[in-house]
Amino acid sequence: MADTMQFDLVSPERKLASGPVRAVQIPGAAGDLTAMPDHAPMITTLRPGILVTEASDGATRYVVTGGFAEIMPDGTSVLAERAYGADAEGRAALEAILAETRDKAATLSGPDKDALDKTADDLARTIETIG
Repeated sequence: MADTMQFDLVSPERKLASGPVRAVQIPGAAGDLTAMPDHAPMITTLRPGILVTEASDGATRYVVTGGFAEIMPDGTSVLAERAYGADAEGRAALEAILAETRDKAATLSGPDKDALDKTADDLARTIETIG
């Protein structure tokens, strides 16, 4: 079994990370999961949350608002709708996205409102976790 795998995190605006990692903790829509070298192939959708990579130089945290993760035995690629470092800049961006989401949810009803309310809850928890 290999010690590391390739990890790539990209959003439409830019590539945030690329390099060897030992593990990636992913906020999957169906629940959190950890991808490691030799993981079974799978694709999952993402919910808003914190993505953590573990590499030889320590752990790095990112925030994602959604997207997809493709996990293969030799690497993991995350295609995020939006992604930021889990820092003050990322927190500010998430707060703006949360305000937009709540404003939009206020104009809807039914299942569409329910989906946006869940997204808003996930965003609020992520902001709280960042600190």
